[in-house]
Amino acid sequence: MTTATVEPASGRAAPPPPISLTDAAAARVHTLIDRAGKPVLGIRIGVKKAGCSGLQYQVDYVEEAGPFEDVVESKGVRVYIDPMAVMYLLGSEMDYEETKMHSGFVFRNPNEKSRCGCGESFSV
Repeated sequence: MTTATVEPASGRAAPPPPISLTDAAAARVHTLIDRAGKPVLGIRIGVKKAGCSGLQYQVDYVEEAGPFEDVVESKGVRVYIDPMAVMYLLGSEMDYEETKMHSGFVFRNPNEKSRCGCGESFSV
């Protein structure tokens, strides 16, 4: 759970981060960074046009921070948010799940209006 912090200049509570991570997601990000084979700062989450529902989550390594990216530091990992994806991700939770048929990051996104049958793409 993320707690609000107070911005000293304005005295107002800082906005919540655009995305939160579960313990499982943070552990998986740690593992991926350790196995990257090159120095990385963290992971980047973006959204691209793809799939039958129109949009798809994209997760990549970050070697260098981009301009205007939000950076969420949670549970010992850094998650960089592509500036073009922030509006799609606000309030989302990133998890990592392993089942008999699938393993990967799962996004619980309150902005999603629909999701395709295979779960690979979504619309807002």
